[in-house]
Amino acid sequence: MIIGIAATTAPGESAVMNKGTNTLRGKELLRRAAEFGLIVAIAFSAVGKVCASSDPVGATSSPGGTGQNGKGDSLTPPAKGRIPVAFLLSEGAVMIDFSGPWEVFQDVMIPGRADPPFRLYTVAETTRIHASGGMTIVPDYNLENAPAPKVIVIPAQSEPTAAVLDWIRKCTKNTDVTMSVCTGAFVLAKTGLLSGKAATTYHGAFVRFATQFPDIRLKRGARFVEDGNLATAGGLSSGIDLALRVVERYYGREVAQKTAYNLEYQGQGWMDPNSNQIYASALVSTAEHPLCPVCQMDVAPTTAPKSVFKGKTYYFCSEEDKKTFDATPDKFVDAAK
Repeated sequence: MIIGIAATTAPGESAVMNKGTNTLRGKELLRRAAEFGLIVAIAFSAVGKVCASSDPVGATSSPGGTGQNGKGDSLTPPAKGRIPVAFLLSEGAVMIDFSGPWEVFQDVMIPGRADPPFRLYTVAETTRIHASGGMTIVPDYNLENAPAPKVIVIPAQSEPTAAVLDWIRKCTKNTDVTMSVCTGAFVLAKTGLLSGKAATTYHGAFVRFATQFPDIRLKRGARFVEDGNLATAGGLSSGIDLALRVVERYYGREVAQKTAYNLEYQGQGWMDPNSNQIYASALVSTAEHPLCPVCQMDVAPTTAPKSVFKGKTYYFCSEEDKKTFDATPDKFVDAAK
């Protein structure tokens, strides 16, 4: 069964999806997303000049207001036309990470305006990808022909290629917001754009993120973090809040509240970036209920791989996690404190 999801009425701006047959278990998916275990063979393609040189159809930043990081807060929408929003996808892209923000942006209505304010489209290196749960997606554009975005959404997905990272770097020179959701923060971090900046990610990936990117100021307990034109959301549903926050920056709180109301979304996190405090403190691994020190998931000590470090036994979700831990065990132990 083919399910068509149209972003707007314009041709070529729809994501065609159908239910796949290979379903990943929820826990395994999150674990893989957190550690980028969904590695696939993706063809390497050269990045065109479209992001760096094209005249973007969209908005420009405004210095008005002060955001949570002392940066420009409000964004100026275009006088005419729509704001182009690119959803960068690859194999294993987590559904709610991109479909949540997609729904937010597509449901925004501006009083007195007939056409939608956001133009949504998917971008990928390949002509077809499989999202979490097996859904097949046919992207609208590839890296070479995608319109220059003013907003980029990066969900949790597979390990990025050099071409993908280059595309993000080039496009971000002209974006109002380049945002990641969940462990999409790893993709954004690999571009180097987050170096020296503040960011957050999925709570189960805090330890790995802090270990892998010590030059990034990890904020635990943040629903989302904004730093310049970069923004990172926590796990999964946090992307909905960050998308509503982007809507607020463009069109004001009243429009964002109306959008949330129409969505029947009762979360308030988009108005309080520090509302994820329940995740600020790491779960405690005990002998009765051990946690994997790499991905913080529950493990079964009777069957799980294990290692001994400084007299303490650590259990892992997979042999890959064990290998990662064994390479630098002191870093994982220190990061978990």
